[in-house]
Order: sequence, then structure tokens, then C-alpha cells
Amino acid sequence: MSEDGMLWLTFVLIGALATTLPRASFIVLGERASLPETLLKALRYAPAAALAAIVVPDVVLVAGTVEVFNPKLGAAIAAVLASRLSKNPWLPFVAGMAVLWLLR
Repeated sequence: MSEDGMLWLTFVLIGALATTLPRASFIVLGERASLPETLLKALRYAPAAALAAIVVPDVVLVAGTVEVFNPKLGAAIAAVLASRLSKNPWLPFVAGMAVLWLLR
């Protein structure tokens, strides 16, 4: 086998092991392996952190730079305020879209 082929085979094997072993360990070990309580508490914030990492750059940046007077930022602030002031799940959507529409 050529050196390039051996290199690609190594990449594929490492990739397969790096993705399969962590996932399979929870299935194979089951209840015998448990995560520490502090790690479990930290993992509760993972979905919110991932969502923030996706949404915040789109809301704050305009053409790659931070712009203070940004319609998306105003709409996001309105949606957050609406969610804090009311238990209605639709109000943040309506408030955010209304502010976005008005500022554009």
C-alpha cells in the first residue's frame, strides 16, 4: 500500500474510533459508569450554549462587523424582554418580528 493510502486509512480509522468509542461506551457500560455530578450540572447548559453560539453572531454582526443600530439586535432585545415579562410562548415571536419589521 502506498504512503498516501496508509495515511488515509489511518485518518479513517482514527475518525471511526474517535466517534464510535465514546458513544458505545455509554451503551456497553450502562449504569456501571456514571458521570460526576458537577459534569452533569454543567451539561445542562450545553443546549443553551450551543444555541447562543449559533444565534448571537447572526444577531450582532452585520457584514462581519459589530453594528450597534442593528434591526436584528433590536428585535432580539424585544423578544427577550417579551419572554421575561410574559409566560405566553408566542409573545416573543410576535414582539421580535414586529420590532424587526418596524426597524427595517
